[in-house]
Amino acid sequence: MKTPKIIAAAALSLLAASGGALAQGFEPVQPLKAVTSRSAVAAEADAAARDGNVYGDVVAAPLTSRPSSRDRASVRAEAVAAAHAPNQNLDRRAFVNSEVPPQFQRAGR
Repeated sequence: MKTPKIIAAAALSLLAASGGALAQGFEPVQPLKAVTSRSAVAAEADAAARDGNVYGDVVAAPLTSRPSSRDRASVRAEAVAAAHAPNQNLDRRAFVNSEVPPQFQRAGR
């Protein structure tokens, strides 16, 4: 009969110890106190947007390409022909040994 009393006493001491651990102070979330005005924040955002990516590791290269010497009509005709080609979506990897069969090679590939 002593064993149930010992177990009850141990459980009571554990319950009391855990109750003490839960009794902590509570501090509610404090309201935000803004130091700067909306217009100042907007001005800083505009300045940061104009500066670009100052922390980026890639330097923007200047545009070095030249306009094409081909006329617009020939470029458009080539694009239309490529769009209407029966093998425009053909992928070599879809065939055995990556070799395109001859019946698909007629239209420019």
